[in-house]
Order: sequence, then structure tokens, then C-alpha cells
Amino acid sequence: MNSDDILSQVRGIIADVLDQPDLKVDRQTSADNVEDWDSFNHINIVVAVEARFGIKFHTADIEELRNVGELVDLIERKLQARQPR
Repeated sequence: MNSDDILSQVRGIIADVLDQPDLKVDRQTSADNVEDWDSFNHINIVVAVEARFGIKFHTADIEELRNVGELVDLIERKLQARQPR
């Protein structure tokens, strides 16, 4: 799965959690520039992402995220780490 595929799925998750089906989400999108993306919804987004991709985040991972692009990159790294070498 490449970063474009991941971003597409993350867009859907964020739009669903925030109940904003027309929300435009790109790599620069963050909680600072999206109405209703508060700390409660942030946790719901993280939980939904973990469930969708079958991964788990450490608290330190989540605290360092500044935008959707960084989330996508983190998901991609976690998925690659699961791949057999």
C-alpha cells in the first residue's frame, strides 16, 4: 500500500469521524484548520486508523504528529515494519 492509498483511506476516516462527508483533507490538513477536530475527535480518528490498518500507535508517536501527512507517513512506516523481510 502506497502513501496515496493510505491518504485516501485516512481522508475517509477523518470525514466519517467528524461527520463532514465533503471535508477536503490533504497532507497539510491538521486539527488547527478543521472545525470540530478537537481532542475527543482526535482520539476517535486515531482509534479508527488503528482499527482500519491493523496497527497500534505509541503515545509518543501520536504526540509528535502535526498534520495528516505525518500521520500517513507514520502509518506507512508501521505497515512496512510488519512486512516480512
